Amino acid sequence: MNATLDQASLSFTRIAREGRVLTVTIDRPEAMNALHPAANHELEGVFDAFAADPDLWVAILTGAGERAFSAGNDLKYQASGGAMSVPDTGFAGLTARFGLTKPVIAAVNGVAMGGGFEIALACDLIVASDTATFALPEPRVGLAALAGGLHRLPRQIGLKQAMGMILTGRRVSAHEGLQLGFVNEVTTPGGLMEAARRWAGLILECSPASIRASKDAVMRGLDEPTLASAYASQMRYPGIQAMFRSPDLIEGPMAFAQKRAPNWSGQ
Repeated sequence: MNATLDQASLSFTRIAREGRVLTVTIDRPEAMNALHPAANHELEGVFDAFAADPDLWVAILTGAGERAFSAGNDLKYQASGGAMSVPDTGFAGLTARFGLTKPVIAAVNGVAMGGGFEIALACDLIVASDTATFALPEPRVGLAALAGGLHRLPRQIGLKQAMGMILTGRRVSAHEGLQLGFVNEVTTPGGLMEAARRWAGLILECSPASIRASKDAVMRGLDEPTLASAYASQMRYPGIQAMFRSPDLIEGPMAFAQKRAPNWSGQ
């Protein structure tokens, strides 16, 4: 798939544009939105297009139906002899996509197991239905969570809590996920997408250049050896440099002085 968004070219994904927001729905409810190679590569194309489109500033990712966000890797497809492959950008085109500075919100509507949980962890925010469950159960089937879960979960909730999930493969509810810190908000099933769109709306109130700069600095700073080195290096980060070149750097203070809503350029 080239860097354009065209629903007619998609078989396992539904997309919807609403202003600056792209909603992406994994559309394999018969397989609990588990992903096989074709779905993974299709999602890579979708997020390639999202990243390249200057008119899209935020994405929301969810799963079709009420049962699952994503059950992870399609083990039935694999057991039937289907050749397994994952794009360079990782599971769902997200788990190894480290250069995306636009925010992605996971709207988790049910089961988020294994790779499904890893997809959610690769997003910037997680809004979860109170029916959602999360787990990295790979050790129970002789595997390991190698699509980023073993690295993202300890970074997001701390080592001991993460090891408690990783070494047991236990299931965690949405409310416990909120308590642990990897879920931002728990909603009713009917209120899930409204809540995700509300978060997207709050992001859209901010300068997109500032949002991209902030995400870039956070993610790069986490890779720095010390807080002092992150502080010293941040002015060299591409997102920060782009923010200082953006017309929004003038528009924001001007709008504040004129007591009006800013007209962000997105550049």
